[in-house]
Amino acid sequence: MSKAIKPPRVLAWLAGEPFRLFFFSGILWSIAGVALWPLFYAGKLTFYPGITHARLMIEAFGGAFVVGFLGTAGPRMAGAPRLSIAELIALFALHSANGFCHLKLLMMQGDLCFLALLGLLLACLVVRLIRFRTETPPPQMLLALTGLLCGIAGTAMWLSPDWISTPASHRLAGLLLYQGMLLPPVLGIGSFFFPRILGGKFGEPATAAQAKAKLWRACAAALLLVVSFFVETYGFPVAGFLLRAGVAAAYLLTEIRWRRAPGDSSRGSLATGLHWALGTALAGLAAAGFFYDHHVALEHLLYIGGFGLLILIVASRVLFGHSGELSGFARRSWTARVIIFLVFVAATTRASAGFWPDITVSHHKYAAWSWGLAAALWLVWHRRRFGKRE
Repeated sequence: MSKAIKPPRVLAWLAGEPFRLFFFSGILWSIAGVALWPLFYAGKLTFYPGITHARLMIEAFGGAFVVGFLGTAGPRMAGAPRLSIAELIALFALHSANGFCHLKLLMMQGDLCFLALLGLLLACLVVRLIRFRTETPPPQMLLALTGLLCGIAGTAMWLSPDWISTPASHRLAGLLLYQGMLLPPVLGIGSFFFPRILGGKFGEPATAAQAKAKLWRACAAALLLVVSFFVETYGFPVAGFLLRAGVAAAYLLTEIRWRRAPGDSSRGSLATGLHWALGTALAGLAAAGFFYDHHVALEHLLYIGGFGLLILIVASRVLFGHSGELSGFARRSWTARVIIFLVFVAATTRASAGFWPDITVSHHKYAAWSWGLAAALWLVWHRRRFGKRE
């Protein structure tokens, strides 16, 4: 009898904490995404992996962590019921189909699956917010919603040839998906979650006036980030990048106390890595603006050293916290330092590959191997925490 009811119990547990499934899957897809480059240069692939690599890293890797985090934290922040087993199965099926379709070069089908994935996640969260809410989510979560809407808009544009018929609209679709889906949530979730990583409390407003002020700042940041995509694609590319960098820097400096208060406990290696990740992300945005002719290469400072490392740090904090090992996150760790080092090697080698044609191939391979090793080490480091209950 106990054996018959065990699987539903496990599924119910995973539905309540879907990060366990999506974080694990997402990191595997990231390894698959970078493995395409060494395979291509070794002559094992018959196609150039540029688009497939980009879709896997943004949709199958980045998207997995967005779904895993918001699917876990969203209902809790609203005091609403957790995801159901049926919702978990549907979300994970769409996520898996998305990755496999892109590996099979079925780009349209893969984007359709991703569009359905984001749409279903959004519907799950909105229904809980409207019908079952017992608490008001932090105002910064407006930026997380903005990220989902940007991802939906960008993916929808890719699926409609008429909407990407010009270079400007094609670039806009890419910006909405590749940067718009992740940058607003980084700011919104970060302003709420980063203080906890740094050893303080969650970034919750203490009064109604503070909540209102945070909501207005989140609205302004969301609007300006979206505007920056249009500024870049319709005539002012450098200004668009610099506007994004300025908005991100101003928002993070305003919302988060970065200086350690007297009596604060020492921060661990991952908390230190948070500073480096955010600095690299902002540097990538600014550098891509100042050297726009090389923006594709320099954007990888944002994608790898920024988004990629931030995902690993935030996911580590979630895994430590939900496995009853929260104190472990604040420790100094050689494993964490090696992971951070490898991610920066990947970011800098990939960013430099666009400047000197003679090193492009070798640096593509160095970046791929460095990220692959970092991701594999991160997975081995946390392997028992994926299945350990708090």
